[in-house]
Amino acid sequence: MKQLADKIKNREAKVGIIGIGYVGLPLALEIARAGFDAIGVDVDKNKVSAVNRGVSFIGDVESKELSEMVRAKKLRATCDYQVCQQCNIVNICVPTPFTASKEPDVSYIIRAGEEVARHLHQGQLIILRSTTYPETTEKVLLPILNKSGLKVGKDFFLAFAPERIDPGNKRWTIRTTPVVVGGVTKHCTELCSLFYSQFVDKVIQVSSPRVAEMSKLLENIFRSVNIALVNELARMCERMGNIDIWEVINAAASKPFGFMPFYPGPGIGGHCILIDPYYLAWKAREYDFHSNFIELAAETNEAMPFFVVDRLMEILGVNGIAAKKAQVLIIGAAFKRNVDDTRHSPAIKVMELLLGKVKRLDYVDPYVLEIEIHGNKFKSRTLTGKLLRRADCVVILTDHSCFDYEFILKQSRLILDTRNAIPIRNVKKVYTLGFRRCQEV
Repeated sequence: MKQLADKIKNREAKVGIIGIGYVGLPLALEIARAGFDAIGVDVDKNKVSAVNRGVSFIGDVESKELSEMVRAKKLRATCDYQVCQQCNIVNICVPTPFTASKEPDVSYIIRAGEEVARHLHQGQLIILRSTTYPETTEKVLLPILNKSGLKVGKDFFLAFAPERIDPGNKRWTIRTTPVVVGGVTKHCTELCSLFYSQFVDKVIQVSSPRVAEMSKLLENIFRSVNIALVNELARMCERMGNIDIWEVINAAASKPFGFMPFYPGPGIGGHCILIDPYYLAWKAREYDFHSNFIELAAETNEAMPFFVVDRLMEILGVNGIAAKKAQVLIIGAAFKRNVDDTRHSPAIKVMELLLGKVKRLDYVDPYVLEIEIHGNKFKSRTLTGKLLRRADCVVILTDHSCFDYEFILKQSRLILDTRNAIPIRNVKKVYTLGFRRCQEV
């Protein structure tokens, strides 16, 4: 343990990062900046090649910064897991999706663990970063590593330190966001904490990997539940008429204690917030515990794209436009503003639902230049007055800051605004999610 601790303090430890996507690449860059030799490992040859050329494919990582670390020989990438043999520390940052039946898919963790186990050696620290259900570290990953014959806490060290990436957030980065660390043993926790303290401002130690795993799920389920609450209230306000959910939220947010504002929208996206409730619900059933409240929130959020499409069909009908003859323009395809991340994007789900329902479907998103939906390829259009005027209805699904909403308002015939990007209520051609004028049908 002391030998590894000294290498960490002296920045002599070689660090592997398995999975160089939205989580792994920013982490690898921060590790390299701290003075460690960082080696990214990924099965995607295109990602590996891009990193070695100093070209970023992640919005939160600047190519200039990446190329500086590559030129300084502090960061490189490979497809060969054998480099784990050279590493003193290995971070596992692989995807954790769910199946079509909403069950956890930890196959990426298992495969990464098996590869690491082949090269596991004395004094090595393994850190799982992937968001997952409680007990994954100890009941899935640890048994794989134990096959090496080495003993955890003595011969090698294992901990869970969940990622807390918020795509597009310039204030809360890897360095400024506290990291939670839970080791299998006390020594595991101490070494993992020591490592992260070299490039993260604050490290929070907890008693076990299970606590760290559950804390990550709580963070995201907290958001899921509260977003579901305002989505349901938005639909209620529409049903009641002349109650604006956005005005309601702003009024409630004036209370200086006991309230935190959340906002409605066309659904939730990204990797964690949509998936995590189902991860926890699945694990809870193992203990004969049914997390009905959590699952209901997830279902409410997943229903929002369907609600948006139904609302659009209603708006077209009220304005005498047959859906089958309608041209619809989608504004924004990413799952949130000012990012290029489309994972589980509700905007793309809305587009998927509109296929076959409308005559023509176009989208505009300068962050997302091309998408494919059920074999149909779409390219982002340039936002022009002609494009807006041609559309029977413009649907704002992602409110990027770069869009000129005054221009969109002026040039469009009808607008369905799901993000309150156009906060006016006295223009009849603008329909807002969470607000319905009584004179509307």
